[in-house]
Amino acid sequence: MNIRSTILIIVVIIVSRITLIGGEGMWIPMLLQQLNEKEMQEMGMKITAEDIYSINQSSMKDAILLFGRGCTSEIISKDGLLLTNHHCGYSRIQKHSTVDHDYLTNGFWAMNKSEELPNPGLTATLLIEMKEVTDSVLVGVDDDMTMKVRQDILASNIKKITSNFEKESKYKASIKPFFKGNEYYMMITEVFKDIRLVGAPPSNIGKFGGDTDNWMWPRHTGDFSLFRIYVDKDGNPAEYSEDNVPYHPKYYFTISLDGVEEDDFTFVFGYPARTNEYLPSYAVEQITEVRNPDKIKLRQTRLEIFSKYSNRDPEVRIKYATKHARVANYWKKMIGESGGIQRMKGIEKKIDFEADFLTWANESGNSQYAAILPEFNKLYSELEPLQVAADYLSEAGMAIEVVKYANTYRKLVGTSKDDPVNQDKIDDEIKRLKNGKKSFFKDYYQPIDEEVMTAMLKLYDMNMPDGMYKPQFIETIHGKFKGDYQAYTDYVFSKSMFDKDEKLTEFVNKYKAKKYKKIQKDPVFEMASQLGTIYYQNIRKQISAINNSIDSLMRIYMKAQMEMNSNERYYSDANFTLRVSYGNVNGYSPKDAVYYKHTTTLEGIMEKEDPDIYDYVVTDRLSELYNNKDYGAYADKDGTLHVGFAASNHTTGGNSGSPVLNADGHLIGVNFDRCWEGTMSDLMYDPEVCRNISIDIRYFLFIVDKYAGAGYLLEEMNLVKSE
Repeated sequence: MNIRSTILIIVVIIVSRITLIGGEGMWIPMLLQQLNEKEMQEMGMKITAEDIYSINQSSMKDAILLFGRGCTSEIISKDGLLLTNHHCGYSRIQKHSTVDHDYLTNGFWAMNKSEELPNPGLTATLLIEMKEVTDSVLVGVDDDMTMKVRQDILASNIKKITSNFEKESKYKASIKPFFKGNEYYMMITEVFKDIRLVGAPPSNIGKFGGDTDNWMWPRHTGDFSLFRIYVDKDGNPAEYSEDNVPYHPKYYFTISLDGVEEDDFTFVFGYPARTNEYLPSYAVEQITEVRNPDKIKLRQTRLEIFSKYSNRDPEVRIKYATKHARVANYWKKMIGESGGIQRMKGIEKKIDFEADFLTWANESGNSQYAAILPEFNKLYSELEPLQVAADYLSEAGMAIEVVKYANTYRKLVGTSKDDPVNQDKIDDEIKRLKNGKKSFFKDYYQPIDEEVMTAMLKLYDMNMPDGMYKPQFIETIHGKFKGDYQAYTDYVFSKSMFDKDEKLTEFVNKYKAKKYKKIQKDPVFEMASQLGTIYYQNIRKQISAINNSIDSLMRIYMKAQMEMNSNERYYSDANFTLRVSYGNVNGYSPKDAVYYKHTTTLEGIMEKEDPDIYDYVVTDRLSELYNNKDYGAYADKDGTLHVGFAASNHTTGGNSGSPVLNADGHLIGVNFDRCWEGTMSDLMYDPEVCRNISIDIRYFLFIVDKYAGAGYLLEEMNLVKSE
């Protein structure tokens, strides 16, 4: 029996005996009618699955876009206003910021369309249709072939399917695996390329609470930013042009002014990135008890160095704002993830399930299924030292900014050495490197990188075993520099050109192929080269081979789990494709005798205010509005201004910026985080504590209108309030 037949049987069983289990699950929108509609409506939803996803009429999917490469956004006006999180737009806001025009600190508001700021390279991707193509992708594939042969056939089939489609269509196509490679779906998309910044609150609103409150509840962050989609005069996606016009969408969200009550039905529609809910215990243990602790330690070291310098100098703070946020985000997530798995005894639960699985496999007489778990144990044991070494290479070695930057010159060296007469190819590389150099030095501060290098070299040396994972420059530190990491760092920075803008500019401008040896001899490039050699020669191929074996085994294990528990409903792990999750507005109890309410208010911001701590500075304007209770139409019926709310929707990275919708399908919030106690939901979902965190849409409207004075934007929107 193939996996799709298994799923159809499960659907029939589930529909006949459905229970209210909303919370866990990231569901494929095109299958909502079969799998979820009845449950969603019993939980309170007043619309249909067709209203959410349809290819026959305009539907909510026509207002959901993948923002850049890693967030979700939604269209909220007839003129293509795009709403997402402040942290999703953060790097774009930062790139437009200078000391004189510090949009991170002061916010930015275009008071008319001519003031909206272009963002070269930023895209927003709209799903046109999703199609199942499993049979076509698996043509020529059988269970006896090796993973390498299987992957080659799959890649060839996928390329053929997407190429044939794109020849006959103006849209793009991509195909992704679901259920660990047991099913395949094609995503047909339209990519918009002219995305302009319209508005962003100051960081004291958009990032209120900073790293301290990140991943935490209660939360008081106005985490939003506004962009607009522009198209050519015919309504087609186009690169930036002054002649482009605002996009008029097929669908945009109605915005509710009603707010939320505890237990209200709600759903999230967006692009969750990665989850791994069906991993064996060996994998969960390796992630949470081995790899996470190492990476937490390395990132915390860097963050402490970033903060020391950023707190001294506003210019450095601006330069490192995006870098700090990126490092801190996953650092804190890993802490919560490992803690959550430990608290819910997640590994033990996996082991108990595996004991039942082994019993079932033996009783069913399926020797292939019975052999899965011992093989997992073997593979993950082989993978662990390799993966730890790879983590240290990326989180310590390549975390040194100048080393990572020097690594971008590898291709120029290779071309100059192997094909020196190909001047066109060399010129193309020089052009690319000049563009990269400008971006690198704009946000680079050498004293930070020097201190990071010293700290990372020491941690790398202390935690990697002697032998194949240690580069030659570690021997140099212990030999020529007598184990003095700082002395080695001083030497590297004194001799290198990669941290010196003017010197590197002169070198690149006068570059000839024969000069590649100067790059090779640069001590920073030598570091990058040695680290790269270790990865490519000693680690990458081995990790890839083991992971291929694990992937092949996971495909069988996924199928087996679904056969074992055929009365349960399964959802595919997140893979950056459009999904729906649903649940209820709820608080939660993180520990004994503590209960967190489901909403936060402006009063909470004022309670947290601390003018001496950057993350808790409250702007004068916000204080004024609070003191005057000048909330306009955005106050709750209790008279307070609600800032955020928590609900049991299953979300992950990529869901940042996702619309949060009520029973009528109206926009009530924008998802931006999860509670810290529930960050293990990428591996295991706990309905007691897993909560997504959203900005109340009324707080967004309040900031735009009352705070920023950009109320003209609301004229484009459709605002509704119940009688």
